[in-house]
Amino acid sequence: MAKQATLFELPPDPLPWELAADADRVVAGVVLARPMETVYHYLVPEPLREIIKPGQRVRVPLGAGDSPTLGYCVEVGTTAPTSRRLKSVLEILDRDPLIGPEMLALTKWIGERYLASWGQVLETVIPAGVKKQSGTREIVCYVPAEGLSEKVLSTRLSKKQRAVVDVLLASTEPLAVDELAMKADCGTGPIQWLRERQLIVPMKRRMSTWEDEDVGPVNPQTDLVLNEDQQKAVNQILSLVRKKEHQTVLLHGITGSGKTEVYIQTIREIVSYGKQAIVLVPEISLTPQTIRRFRSRFDSVAVLHSHLTDSERHAQWQRIAAGGVQVVVGARSAIFAPTPQLGLIIIDEEHETTFKQQTTPRYHAREVARERARLAGVPLILGSATPTLESLVRTRQKKDLLISMPRRVEGRPLPPVSIVDVRNDPHVQRGEAIGRALMNSVTQCVRDGGQAILFLNLRGYSPVLWCQKCGVGVRCPDCDLTLTWHADRQKVVCHSCDYEAAKPAVCPNCQFPGLKYLGTGTQRLEQELAAKFKGMRLLRMDSDSMKAPGSHDEALERFRRHEVDILLGTQMIAKGLDFPNVTLVGVVAADTLLHQPDLRASERTFQLIAQVAGRTGRGEKGGRVIVQTSCPDEPVIQRAAKHDYLGFAAGELRHRQELKAPPFTHLARIILRGEHETQVNEEARRITLLYREAAKAQNRPVRILGPAPAPLTRLRKMFRFHFQLSAESLDEIHALWREVQPKIDVHPNVEMTIDVDPLDMR
Repeated sequence: MAKQATLFELPPDPLPWELAADADRVVAGVVLARPMETVYHYLVPEPLREIIKPGQRVRVPLGAGDSPTLGYCVEVGTTAPTSRRLKSVLEILDRDPLIGPEMLALTKWIGERYLASWGQVLETVIPAGVKKQSGTREIVCYVPAEGLSEKVLSTRLSKKQRAVVDVLLASTEPLAVDELAMKADCGTGPIQWLRERQLIVPMKRRMSTWEDEDVGPVNPQTDLVLNEDQQKAVNQILSLVRKKEHQTVLLHGITGSGKTEVYIQTIREIVSYGKQAIVLVPEISLTPQTIRRFRSRFDSVAVLHSHLTDSERHAQWQRIAAGGVQVVVGARSAIFAPTPQLGLIIIDEEHETTFKQQTTPRYHAREVARERARLAGVPLILGSATPTLESLVRTRQKKDLLISMPRRVEGRPLPPVSIVDVRNDPHVQRGEAIGRALMNSVTQCVRDGGQAILFLNLRGYSPVLWCQKCGVGVRCPDCDLTLTWHADRQKVVCHSCDYEAAKPAVCPNCQFPGLKYLGTGTQRLEQELAAKFKGMRLLRMDSDSMKAPGSHDEALERFRRHEVDILLGTQMIAKGLDFPNVTLVGVVAADTLLHQPDLRASERTFQLIAQVAGRTGRGEKGGRVIVQTSCPDEPVIQRAAKHDYLGFAAGELRHRQELKAPPFTHLARIILRGEHETQVNEEARRITLLYREAAKAQNRPVRILGPAPAPLTRLRKMFRFHFQLSAESLDEIHALWREVQPKIDVHPNVEMTIDVDPLDMR
């Protein structure tokens, strides 16, 4: 691997300042970019003392062999909590700190909250493009030599040389060769002549190659007139802003109630104070629409999401850090945007699971936003038509403020929802996905000039290849999952590890050639719709069809222009879309999520049905919803059909309280994985026993559930076992983990991870 470019590097000679008196020394606290909890302390050599600052990356010696190791400086002082002789910092890798004191405090909190090392958190929070300074180039600039004004008095200069000197003396910043030559109206010859005589001094500077795109609002729009509910919400939030009071606000507004306009008009006042706002959205497919709405109302809007290149992300990061951005819009990681004048944080669709990071550090953006807003003393707004039960309970405990918006804008009603039992539907019985009632409704909708949205939360053509002889589905060789047939690629694909192969000619289990397709994915649904609705314009939106950059935005723009009659897709079309001409929404299989081994299966089912139902009835034509299900009597489906969130929440909370489950308790899930099943099982049992013994010895009120094979027992060739820690107080889980962790010597062939407040229980 090529060595990373270094800003300041010491010579390999002995370092005499290591032996300096304690009173003269400078000590840096450093955390390493690896899973190690300790803050290590290093002497700062004299040449680096004026340069080092918290937030910079450094290279330090580690271990008996003094191997150079990457770390982050988190503090600079004169003392260290040790009397041992300290080693010295080897290099500083950044000219300026990558993050400031507030973000250092936040990342430390994340490490403590989610039981990850501080260095791991810093490595995750700072984008790779920022660390690599992507989109910049190093150029030579010039500054006047010390005492230049006096030196030129004794030096004969030509007219051009004199012009270069005058330009540099008048400039407050170093000037690049091209800029200096242009301002002095000369070539490079006079500049080189002055350099050779040491009258001007060259220095290297890293310059950005991007240009500021902000030219004021794009397609400017005026603020809309707020209804009574919206105005009340804006007033309540702004009262917190004016009092400079931190408070988390749960904005519970039904679909179509105008939450986005509340966000915009609240931010309007924030911006008038010279402050900045961060707006998080859950899906990349929602980001282009949100950006357009904000760019039509504000002068400068930055965007941060995973589809940006490293250069684009670095450019946006620089713009934000410079304070020239009013609104930052982005997905989960945008919560770390380096806003110097933060005034407000908004999380739209706060119930979405995409706000939870699924790799270490496994933070939830909502909880990180809560802490960042607290540190900054600013309000946090959580907006949703179907809030998480965690957020709802906090309002009932008076920890957060609840603001309700129970009516749609312009008094439009919520669409009527029809539950259709498809168990005896003749179309479904012969293997089709669209039942008779939904087929007739789509035909009528398009005939009347409307548009339809059909929702199916299964990708691919068919989710199961099934053997008619032995009754076994074709499974991924690396995971405990059936392979999905993708007709467009002519491949069977694992949706967990991305394994793919040609369709097997015979059953891998019994060699019988009679493999049959079971179930319907979005590709098969598209094929069925094309056959049933000839002449109608179809568009499929899922992660397979929306891979190209900008494809989400292009697809939705086509739908907005009514170049598409029927939009079908997965979760990415279930929320946030606002198209007044949509008069029908069809939920093709409402119980897809309902019977999964997941504590939150009912909650997610309700949220999906309610959210997708909210995509219709937003215009003058009104709308309706058809929900196809094989479980029409399930309480969650009945509640969703009545748009009865509070009724659903009441029943689900009673059930959770009886189970002593979240939101009434906290969970930490500890997962062990390795290539050898017996070995992983033994380690899981041994480590679980350590936790049980420690909890009993310290009389800690922590329930320990397991160990057991994970529901998805094999993933990416690794066998997985897990156990859970459950307690009413998260502090108890933290204390137990910190007590047991030093005693655990995990087998080198087994990996162990911890997920605090997990959402994915597979």
